[in-house]
Amino acid sequence: MRRTPCALAALLVLASGCGLTSGSPMVDDVSPGSIGKGEPLRGADLTVTSKSFTESLILGAMLGIAFEAAGADVLDRTGIQGSIGGREAIRKGDADAMYEYTGTAWITYQGNSEPITDPRRQWEAVRDADVRNGVTWLPQSRLNNTYALAMNRANHEKYGTRTLSEVAALSRSDPKAVTLCVEGEFANRADGLPGMQKAYGMDVPTDRITQMDTGIIYTQTAKGSCTYGEVFTTDGRIRSMDLVVMADDKKFFPNYNAAPVINTGTFEKWPAIAEVIDPVTARLDNAVAQELNAKVDVDGEDPHQVALDWMKAEGFVK
Repeated sequence: MRRTPCALAALLVLASGCGLTSGSPMVDDVSPGSIGKGEPLRGADLTVTSKSFTESLILGAMLGIAFEAAGADVLDRTGIQGSIGGREAIRKGDADAMYEYTGTAWITYQGNSEPITDPRRQWEAVRDADVRNGVTWLPQSRLNNTYALAMNRANHEKYGTRTLSEVAALSRSDPKAVTLCVEGEFANRADGLPGMQKAYGMDVPTDRITQMDTGIIYTQTAKGSCTYGEVFTTDGRIRSMDLVVMADDKKFFPNYNAAPVINTGTFEKWPAIAEVIDPVTARLDNAVAQELNAKVDVDGEDPHQVALDWMKAEGFVK
């Protein structure tokens, strides 16, 4: 996902050119709604891209649909594996626009080890640092796809925890009550389990921590096989499985707010991109993301169609 476990594969994609020369025109029958009036992008040929996981595919489709409504011809190159592929496509001008996460840029692309706890300040730092890379950041959304711990409703009623500080307190007062299901990557990342335990004074023995694939974590947490499972805060399975997310009350986890990133040369030629996409970004938050992600991951709908239906329902396009 946005944590770049497929970075090597993405680099191979870049080296071979695969995934950057392919693509198909977007041909949605859309017209301006609350965005795109006057078709300020008429005459523009724009390429949108995304990563390959559900949320990124949906966000990439939203960009393309918005540009179509504003009069642009749009080439769809969404679905690039890993994070680096899409990033490099924007930087080099092989693609014009995508939604990226501020935490990914700050830590993975720009090489910082310490996240900035204030979301606005982190976005500003990322924006300013990317000027030299030919990448323009538009205003971020409230959608923050970061790490969290969650539990099922029965365990929530049993133990009553609502914050990570309370989970830490429970791990000390009743060690047998706390079991964790986590991904292997989260178990070893400084901004994952080790850092979280240190920040909160949490001491969960290794024999009470089980590593497993992402999808299994959700089902096992829902069943109560582990008291707490590692989740992503915008995942649609949180709502569909009625999981309760623990608040990160010490703000340990990095902010991963989604924001449009545009190739700077493209933005200088077509500055109206901002007025077209800013209202869409402003509407995005975790609740919206959970709902839309669930339509794909739980109900089996197509990501592009989910994006189109939402854009129409919101009145952004007709």
